[in-house]
Amino acid sequence: MKKIGLFVITVIFSLSLHAQAREYYQLKIYSFETDAQQQTTDDYLKTAFLPSLKRLGIQNVGVFKPHPTDEGTPKQTYVLIPFKSIVEFGLLDDTLAKDKTHQETGKTYLEAAHDKAPYTRIESIFMKAFVDMPKMEPSKLDGPRKDRIYELRSYEAATENLYRKKVDMFNAGGEVKLFDQLDFNAVFYAEVLSGANMPNLIYMTTHANREIRDANWKAFVESPEWEKLKVIPKYQNTVSRNDTRLLYPTEYSNY
Repeated sequence: MKKIGLFVITVIFSLSLHAQAREYYQLKIYSFETDAQQQTTDDYLKTAFLPSLKRLGIQNVGVFKPHPTDEGTPKQTYVLIPFKSIVEFGLLDDTLAKDKTHQETGKTYLEAAHDKAPYTRIESIFMKAFVDMPKMEPSKLDGPRKDRIYELRSYEAATENLYRKKVDMFNAGGEVKLFDQLDFNAVFYAEVLSGANMPNLIYMTTHANREIRDANWKAFVESPEWEKLKVIPKYQNTVSRNDTRLLYPTEYSNY
């Protein structure tokens, strides 16, 4: 009986470690009405927020802007923050509120008046990394930042069951491995735990420029692996909406 009990404890501990190995991510999307708002928030992120996170041991924080489009470029800033655990995420705001250096360097932003808010709204999405990519991989691209394409995709499903099948398609189905084989340079793949468009998953891939991004996708849709994977019956109708956003990293982004 003792051996059985020890075996059960070992299995539980092993599963616990495996679960803890999967990172959590918060994606904050700031929206602005004016350039002045955007500049105030940029200054805060660059001089106060990111340095404060580094002091707490939170590395590889990404800050991104939308690439210009024919329809008009939205005034937005995307901030991607990795966490080792839900506890670390939960403690962050209280910790920053007690950080005197953070409060002082971020004073203009943090103490903005009600009629001079540094943003219109903040959308927050909380995610958990996929099993097949449990930790974030900062992009290794080294070309001009303005040219880089950080492609953020959200795949929404009609039901929770279909959503879980799409997640399985990425992991057990081999979609993550295929992206890797074709040099999509993924930063993360994640299940959305809390957000406005659930049930959905979100992932980010990176490309040196738009031409390479288009060539990579052409190689993906024409690959024999995708031709086989996309017709598997259990993976049919798993995506009801694909929201794609093309971003580039700011000069002060960690990647």
